[in-house]
Amino acid sequence: MKRLCFGNGGRALTTVMVLLLLAVTALFTLTGCSSQSSALVKNQQVVELKLAHFFPSTHPAEKELIQPWSEAIEEATNGQVKIISYPQETLLKADAIYDGVVDGIADIGLSCFSYTRGHFPALEAFELPGVTYNNSRVSSKVAWEGIKQINPKEVQDTKLMMVLTTGSGDLFTKNPVQTLADLNGLELRATGLSAKTLKMLGANPVAMPQSDAYESLSKGVVKGNLGPIEVLQGWKQAEVTQYITKTPFLYNTLFFVTMNLDKWNSLSPETQQAIEKVNEEYFEKVAMGLWDKQNEAALKYAVDENGMKLLTLQKEEADRWIALVKPIQDEYVASMKEKGIAGQQILDTVKELAVKYNEEYK
Repeated sequence: MKRLCFGNGGRALTTVMVLLLLAVTALFTLTGCSSQSSALVKNQQVVELKLAHFFPSTHPAEKELIQPWSEAIEEATNGQVKIISYPQETLLKADAIYDGVVDGIADIGLSCFSYTRGHFPALEAFELPGVTYNNSRVSSKVAWEGIKQINPKEVQDTKLMMVLTTGSGDLFTKNPVQTLADLNGLELRATGLSAKTLKMLGANPVAMPQSDAYESLSKGVVKGNLGPIEVLQGWKQAEVTQYITKTPFLYNTLFFVTMNLDKWNSLSPETQQAIEKVNEEYFEKVAMGLWDKQNEAALKYAVDENGMKLLTLQKEEADRWIALVKPIQDEYVASMKEKGIAGQQILDTVKELAVKYNEEYK
């Protein structure tokens, strides 16, 4: 039998075969990398989220909270999540924002829980009169921590990002109010729960939107208003009232920032974690004190530029007012019991947290 010998030609053929094998391997490698790259790009597609709220585009809620918070989320998610704000009810009306988020009309919403009163029964505890809040830092911290503790069923259909509050409301009047006698029969602009509160104190509440208060005060239709101090500057009511009576136990409005649950669940765990971190930072640094900043500027404007006088109730007098509005708290507890909600426990939680944070944020 003869041996086959390829010689130099055999070595050349071997070389060709090796090169061919390497080319095929490289082709499969490149194809695999291309598939992985496509999947990576798909996973990193930009998610645009529509945010609905009712504040004007010039309001601090938009300029100092929503815009920088949105930018921080975009940065923290490496550009994967972009929030587009729709202020001044351009996407949804104020009282339709929460349900609009649930239904996916908006991906995120900012509004007041009280705009759909009865829809959030447990959370009404944070707006009850008779609980003292030194400022919006206190009331916001109480609300956010309290909601985490009680974990109410009524907000489980969205992803609650944070809450914030106006803090206490005060009385702005034409004549000094320092006792219940001064309040008796006094026509004061108020709506909703605030109107009920003032009626319990003997005043005569007159319902009207904030936008009508200036003219009504200037014409003497009403003799005062109950609300956050910011209205003295923002709505120019310092021009038509002369006295500010501090009443840190009569008024508080609770706002939410919440997200559609399906949209939230569609985000990767890493993205969710990045957003949660930004939420925590902006709640502490901006949201919880947002109204304090406005109120402080408005108070300076009212006193320094318009000559308003700041009055404080004596403790004994304040205690009388608080005692008179306690039936509103009792009604809340009773109505919660009918709904199978532990209203007394919730109210106790609110009061305990208020004591704690009033001491911390004096």
